[in-house]
Amino acid sequence: DTACKNRPLDLVFIIDSSRSVRPEEFEKVKIFLSKMIDTLDVGERTTHVAVMNYASTVKVEFPLRTYFDKASMKEAVSHIEPLSAGTMTGLAIQTAMDEVFTEEMGTRPATFNIPKVVIVVTDGRPQDQVQDVAASARTAGIEIYAVGVDRADMQSLRIMASEPLDEHVFYVETYGVIEKLTSKFRETFCAANVCALGTHDCEQVCVSNNRSYLCDCYEGYTLNPDKRTCSAVDMCAPGRHKCDQICVSNNGSYVCDCYEGYILNPDKKTCSAMDMCTPGRHDCAQVCLSNDGSYSCDCYEGYTLNPDKKTCSAVDMCAPGRHDCEQVCVRDDLFYTCNCYQGYTLNPDKKTCS
Repeated sequence: DTACKNRPLDLVFIIDSSRSVRPEEFEKVKIFLSKMIDTLDVGERTTHVAVMNYASTVKVEFPLRTYFDKASMKEAVSHIEPLSAGTMTGLAIQTAMDEVFTEEMGTRPATFNIPKVVIVVTDGRPQDQVQDVAASARTAGIEIYAVGVDRADMQSLRIMASEPLDEHVFYVETYGVIEKLTSKFRETFCAANVCALGTHDCEQVCVSNNRSYLCDCYEGYTLNPDKRTCSAVDMCAPGRHKCDQICVSNNGSYVCDCYEGYILNPDKKTCSAMDMCTPGRHDCAQVCLSNDGSYSCDCYEGYTLNPDKKTCSAVDMCAPGRHDCEQVCVRDDLFYTCNCYQGYTLNPDKKTCS
């Protein structure tokens, strides 16, 4: 008997029938579904199966509660017609959450601990925001397998699928060889996979290891000595980040920042000095001198910088050594003029006296 006997599932197939899937290719998908149904232990107390069909719209071909024998399921699959048009993968997953994974539609209650599993088969790139929807589904305890065919976008498959990705993302070159995956899924669903059964106590990632398991952590976390729970790694430790100036640790991740007077570049890693002398950025009374992300103050000629290093005071231009008058220096704000003692007259050079 090739059927799985040891792992009941609530299993939903979500199949892409957009315009890019040619009619003969869609027939191959239906054969794949039938062969998958053959490998499962289908029944009211074992595995429930639903099939959804999507393009620009989504159609629930049959929910989890409808068929409990393989012959009826396969007969229903044989009558599925493609919808054509777009590829609204996010909408399809959302519809599965809202309309298929409900107790009214045949999903077993959470207390039964029956794994909820989705297999998405697509040959294109989603035309909607699949990332947030898939994340919500995974958070709700739905395990997602993404099967890409031919032109499928691998990045989108990885965004959709559950961790670990190498066990949940599959790719085949053509619909003609999609049946190859039947045996892979049979191994996945039939093995005594403790991780899949949900009986493990790993906080983040469960890694199946023969008939046992090991715990692991998401990137940016490290496994604690109890080998079950995870702690955030200090991503700002030397050598772990790529920040030019300041690294700010953020719960297993990090963001970069810059020293005062610098601004973060578009690469979000390196920093460039700001012009601190642009109006409104400095507090110099007269002259601002920019200096690599900092600044200093200076004064116009005839003024001197006060001890506060910001404001300026007028210099006494008639102080000894500051002027070139022969006899009398007359101060005039920032300037001066020369004059002579009584009995003398100022020469044409405006400095000496006769």
